[in-house]
Amino acid sequence: MRFYDHMLESFSKHSLIDLQVKAVGDVDVDGHHTVEDTAIVLGQALREALGDKAGISRFGDAMVPLDEALAQAVVDVAGRPFVAHSGEPDAQAYAVIGGTYFGSMTQHVFQSLAHNAGLALHVRLLAGRDPHHIVECQFKALARALRAAVAIDPRVQGVPSAKGSL
Repeated sequence: MRFYDHMLESFSKHSLIDLQVKAVGDVDVDGHHTVEDTAIVLGQALREALGDKAGISRFGDAMVPLDEALAQAVVDVAGRPFVAHSGEPDAQAYAVIGGTYFGSMTQHVFQSLAHNAGLALHVRLLAGRDPHHIVECQFKALARALRAAVAIDPRVQGVPSAKGSL
């Protein structure tokens, strides 16, 4: 699943989160379960790595272009999972990218990741025509928003919540 590998590499590069993924699945059937399971494990690892979230910024927002495509992602790592994903053209769900990745999987990846990491995630595609660019700019926007949210802010004392816990 070279296209999904490319998305994970882009996510890692732009989030500054080191990833080493080895996944074995039933890709001879299709890539759905391998893609989904990878996103689930990534979300679980992110949740574990964030611990009590002391000292982080908590919120992140990024807008990323890729040629004709433009995506915005906004994230809150508060622990309450939610996903809003909008703006993709209807045909994107049926697009086959790289021979094995269906466009409909992008939203599923975001849902699996967010629910397992405890993220409130809003991703909006603002422009785009090429299915590859549409997916890639969304992954990069998520990566940059997450990078901002998990960044240590020396001004934050303890957990970034008025309630004292997330």
